[in-house]
Amino acid sequence: MTGATNQFISVSPEELKFQFELEKQSYCDLKVTNSTESYVAFKVKTTSPKKYLVRPNTGVIHPWDSCFIRVTLQAQKEYPSDMQCKDKFLLQSTIVNSDADELPPDTFNKDSGRNVEECKLRVVYISPHSSPGHSEDAFKQSSDGNSSQAVQRARDERDALFRQTQQLQQELEVLKRQKRRRSDACFSLKFALLVGFIGLMAGFLFKLLMSSPSTEIVDF
Repeated sequence: MTGATNQFISVSPEELKFQFELEKQSYCDLKVTNSTESYVAFKVKTTSPKKYLVRPNTGVIHPWDSCFIRVTLQAQKEYPSDMQCKDKFLLQSTIVNSDADELPPDTFNKDSGRNVEECKLRVVYISPHSSPGHSEDAFKQSSDGNSSQAVQRARDERDALFRQTQQLQQELEVLKRQKRRRSDACFSLKFALLVGFIGLMAGFLFKLLMSSPSTEIVDF
């Protein structure tokens, strides 16, 4: 399967194909691979943001690693003219220092001097309907085709489930890192308060000892 490439990443497939049915969602998965030894940040844009749900739409890919992006076509109420779609997607990528949880606002701003690469992807709608056969041979071919489609659909669903599991694992790792950072900050605050309290108590005891009257010893 061919894909789009640039200086930083490769994207497969190079076009988003959706099985179009009225009142039903459809999705397409993109595999984005980091082709460098650096961390690469990506961002997905589209000409029709209300029609599509992109998850994740931004992120950071480790060196030589890859991730999956799921693009979901929201349920539509009418067919497009001649099943043609003019929607397009733009996938931007740039080098970053690390896999930070939050990217700065100017990460993909070319005016700031960053080298931002772009991949353009077009959208293709596929009709789920096919013409029925009118003979026994045609019926057999149709049955065989349906069986093959069922097997392929099961494989696609299995692969989609695997990719979704990977996405959830990546999101879980991000949450773990965030929780770890919050725990470290909380521990540092508690430790500082404890040290401060001990210092106050030590100062109080020292002042108390210094202010106590000395006892004179008298020999009888």
